[in-house]
Amino acid sequence: QLQLVESGGGLVQPGGSLRLSCAASGFSLDYYAIGWFRQAPGKEREGVACITSTDDNTAYPDSVKGRFTIARDNAQNTAYLQMSDLKPEDTAVYYCAVEALVRVGHCILVDSVYDYWGQGTQVTVSS
Repeated sequence: QLQLVESGGGLVQPGGSLRLSCAASGFSLDYYAIGWFRQAPGKEREGVACITSTDDNTAYPDSVKGRFTIARDNAQNTAYLQMSDLKPEDTAVYYCAVEALVRVGHCILVDSVYDYWGQGTQVTVSS
């Protein structure tokens, strides 16, 4: 049984920080690229971070670059998204996903290429 479970979301004030976790079970993250995506009401899903399966190369869009950091801990079979300096526009449901295709040197922030998804965790940035 393959499963991804996000956790760590919640309500945070602007400028605050949150650390999201994505725990994998039923498979090993070692051979998968990991992506974090978010979707706000009325908006399209957008990628906010990804990390490659083999060399830990990462990618971020300009909207979160310098504020968000993706990491993986293969020993714990868990991925993380550290978010800092949060802004109201970061409010969304955040999803982790994995891509089975092995890419060398890069990952891509395109949701259609990811194979398995978690259920999401709500992040609300508000004062």
